Amino acid sequence: MDDAFKTISLDSMIDKHIGVRGTPKREAFENELRIDLLGHAIKQARLERKLTQQELGEIVGIQKTQISKIENSIKNTRFDTILKVFNALGARVSFQVEMIAS
Repeated sequence: MDDAFKTISLDSMIDKHIGVRGTPKREAFENELRIDLLGHAIKQARLERKLTQQELGEIVGIQKTQISKIENSIKNTRFDTILKVFNALGARVSFQVEMIAS
């Protein structure tokens, strides 16, 4: 059997192609990934509640286009707006703050 294919972890690939943790490029990548996950969570919660973007926007008091931009991570959105969206969806938000050694 040929050893042409080698299994490597996703973290190893990210370290190699984006940079190791703590580097500016890696931090930017991880922040963008978190924003994408947040938008996905909002969309999933909206769909579970069987709401359209228009209906959710009306509940929150923002335009449908802004809901779309939040879900698709297109626009930087104010933190209080994101909290209002989750509140309108009846979703609890929790954050984990991790201190970085200096």
